[in-house]
Amino acid sequence: MKRLLLGSGNHAKLQELREILAGLPVDLVTLNALPVRPPEAPETGDTFLANATQKALHYAQHSGMAALADDSGLCVDALGGAPGVISARWSGPAATDASNNAKLLRSLDGVPEGKRTAAYHAVIVLALPGRVLLTAEGRCRGEILRNPQGNTGFGYDPLFFLPNLGKTFAEIPPAQKHGISHRGEALRRLLANLPEVLPLLEMS
Repeated sequence: MKRLLLGSGNHAKLQELREILAGLPVDLVTLNALPVRPPEAPETGDTFLANATQKALHYAQHSGMAALADDSGLCVDALGGAPGVISARWSGPAATDASNNAKLLRSLDGVPEGKRTAAYHAVIVLALPGRVLLTAEGRCRGEILRNPQGNTGFGYDPLFFLPNLGKTFAEIPPAQKHGISHRGEALRRLLANLPEVLPLLEMS
């Protein structure tokens, strides 16, 4: 069976990728399952596409396999698009979901309803060593609450409110989230073009 390396060490993100990619005719491999775990990929780009490309090429090169990587984050309109590409580490080198969410609430203190709009963005890249095969993007718009709601999801999900559902990302079942999320949209777009490059994965 063809093998595909999932280029992420984020357990929550890996779970989402596994769930969305379930049924794909490939063996999904994690970094920890490799004989030697590759060093962490650089994330020095100033766009989601640049970082996702860096990660996919890095893990493909170190593993000799086809690698899939994503870069994603939250872009808040009232903050000029911040935290953007540094979403995961916005509150510092030892950032946690809790500290990032706390910083988001502080940053939006005083911003009125109707001005707390935001969007989650994701870019997915599939690469072989030295060669990008596919890229895809996804976006989901919502609003930032003043207090967290819900216990599922990760990142900024407890604050990311979907007006059409009346719930946050942290309040809906994973399957429902995958159907509307930025990462789900990006993966569906990538999967639509996957058949044309599947034969190349046999060479990885």
